[in-house]
Amino acid sequence: MEIADLSELWDRVTGTQPAPELWLVLATAAVALAVVTPYGVWRVARNTITIAHEGGHGLVALLTGRKLEGIRLHSDTSGLTVSRGRPTGLGMILTAAAGYTAPSLLGLAGAALLSAGRITALLWGATALLLALLVMVRNAYGMLTVLLTGALFILVSWLTDPEVQAAFAYGVVWFLLLGGVRPVWELQAKRRRGGAGDSDADQLARLTRMPALIWLLFFHAVVLACLIAGGGSLLDAAAP
Repeated sequence: MEIADLSELWDRVTGTQPAPELWLVLATAAVALAVVTPYGVWRVARNTITIAHEGGHGLVALLTGRKLEGIRLHSDTSGLTVSRGRPTGLGMILTAAAGYTAPSLLGLAGAALLSAGRITALLWGATALLLALLVMVRNAYGMLTVLLTGALFILVSWLTDPEVQAAFAYGVVWFLLLGGVRPVWELQAKRRRGGAGDSDADQLARLTRMPALIWLLFFHAVVLACLIAGGGSLLDAAAP
């Protein structure tokens, strides 16, 4: 690839795109809500939230100096991230706290990019994160899930017009913001029934000697704050 081509590609990725109209922002929010709400659809779409959840564990593990051994994604939409390091301490606490908050925080970051008109940067950045995650996935189902998700981002980025890219990007961000809320409620319901005894909240309770309920409230606060702030940014960014 020539220098001119690289320069053009860089300009394409870092450039800004026009803000979509308000009707499209609202339509993508409605579609995302329709994906998150019915259990049958959510049961399939939740795999994407699991990718973000386990990716959050993995990223924070690396950032806090732990050694990431691998990530597994399962067909029941559960996942497992294994890292080595001190079994206690701040690094382990941050790693455990990152899972349930990661989808919403990614959605908030995506909303910030879209509000700045960086639609292409969001699509390419998401693709890069998925490729980085793929290196650490250690089971076939997980690799297939990440590959298919990454392929979808690549196809939209390269083969569709700007209007479709904008709709897709806004839909993805709305899905992360809305989809980040439901797993926390599901975890709360499961714990109420006596299940999920080794959940992230329970692990954090053992690490910090703070009740798991406190960590559930923390998860709720983060995901709802991200939804409010991110959703507001998306609506404010819409063209009048």
